[in-house]
Parts: sequence; structure tokens; C-alpha cells
Amino acid sequence: MAKPKKNNKAFYHRFLDEAGDTTFYGKGKVPIVGEIEGVSKSFIIGMVKFKQPLQPIREQVITLQNDVTSDPYFKDVPSIQKNINKNGFYFHATDDTPEVRKLFYNYIKTLDLSFEAVVGRKIYDIFNKKHNSNEAEFYADILSHLLKNKLQLNNKLVLNISERGKSTKNNNLIFALEKSINRFAKTKPDISHTTNVVFNIQNQTSEPLLNIADYFCWAIQRVFEKGEARYYNYLEDKISLVIDIYDSSRYEGNMHYYKGKNLLTAENKISQP
Repeated sequence: MAKPKKNNKAFYHRFLDEAGDTTFYGKGKVPIVGEIEGVSKSFIIGMVKFKQPLQPIREQVITLQNDVTSDPYFKDVPSIQKNINKNGFYFHATDDTPEVRKLFYNYIKTLDLSFEAVVGRKIYDIFNKKHNSNEAEFYADILSHLLKNKLQLNNKLVLNISERGKSTKNNNLIFALEKSINRFAKTKPDISHTTNVVFNIQNQTSEPLLNIADYFCWAIQRVFEKGEARYYNYLEDKISLVIDIYDSSRYEGNMHYYKGKNLLTAENKISQP
């Protein structure tokens, strides 16, 4: 497939979603990572770059959504009916049944796109000292690592980001961008930052392309939380990079950068917070 022209929106739009949560403490500042069901051991932000026109993909996702909601086989599935009754059904890997996941993963395999993600293990010492025990700062730090290599595109970069409370407030996104610019300047001091970055806060129910980012993030999350790599393996040819940013045990040789022949496996499962 031909590469998109620079006047094609797909060239400068990216779609970002996350998996997991940013929670470290419960009431009374009690540590709960790995202690309570539903509290993740890592937080992941992922970005999809489409290499084909965006609107046809949106229309195809909406068609698939309608296929699911109109299929009698899914009529009595509680998660589907709940979404229909609330905001309308959309693909959300955590809630979807295995049959729906297979349907949507098969569709994603047909698309010309690439995905990359940054994984932030929940390490209390890093959270307290580096992020000032602030969940929004934790989010911003992870996002900054995802953005730092996107600052020399010589063009506009529109980041369509799934809304997430205080973490995606404009001031926190600007904070993340400033951190990424500082990191870029340290690693590439002789190269100018030339990209005009625009943040566009979106919702899964109104932007179908975020559903695709969600499915990629969930596939990565299953590796780190469950040691289950089959979803990652299925999409691996479309995943250009995964950075396990706080895994200091693999910093030597940049082995915490998973790309090429250095792939994620079940051994990347996080055993301790």
C-alpha cells in the first residue's frame, strides 16, 4: 500500500489509549498494587499510527459495531447490552467476549498501521520520589517517553487522546510535552524541535479509532499482568516498539526496548509491584 501523502490526515494524526490504572494507594495511603483484584501492576500508554485514510476505517469500525449489536448471538451478553443502554456499543477489549475480540482482532490485522507503547511498572520508590506520589505526574512521565522521539517530524502532530480525568487535563498534557522536549534536547542536542504538537481529547464512544488503540494496549497488558502473550503475538507484526521504561534490570544494552528480534514473552509478567 502506498504511503500516505503529507496532506492526508493519517500522516500527522495519532490515536492514544491506555491500559491498567494509575492507582498505587488505597484509603489511608495503604499500598494496594498487587494486593487488590482490579488494581493493575503496570500502566500502559499506546499510540497508533494509521498509514491509510482515516474515515474509511472509522466507517468500517462502526459497521462492525452494528454487526455485533444486531447479531442475535450477542443479544443477551450483559457487557454488550450495558454499553448499548449507556452510551452505545463500542469495542473495549476488557469487557468484550472472546468472540467479539476475535472479530475485532481479525479486522485490525487487515489494516496498514503501526503501534508503539510505553509500559510503566508501578514501583513505589519511583512513584514517591520521581512522581511526587502524584498519579497525574506518573501518567505525564510515561506519555513523555512516548512523545520524545516524535519531535522532529517537521510537521504538525495531532494527538487524539482517550480522556482520563485529571491525567488528560490540558496542563498535565503540556507538562508531559515539556518533559518530552527536555528529554529530546538531552539525547539530540544538535537537532531542533520542529513539531507543532496539538492535543485533542477524545472519547471511545465518539472516536472509533480509539477502539483500535484500546485493543493493542490490552494485548500488551495481558503480557505484563497475566503472562499471556498470544494476543501480542497475533499483532506483533504491527507493533513497532514497546518500552518497559522502569525495568532497570534490562537497561544494559537497551534490552527494555522490545522491537525486532527482542520480543515480549510470558517471562515479562510482573510478579511483584
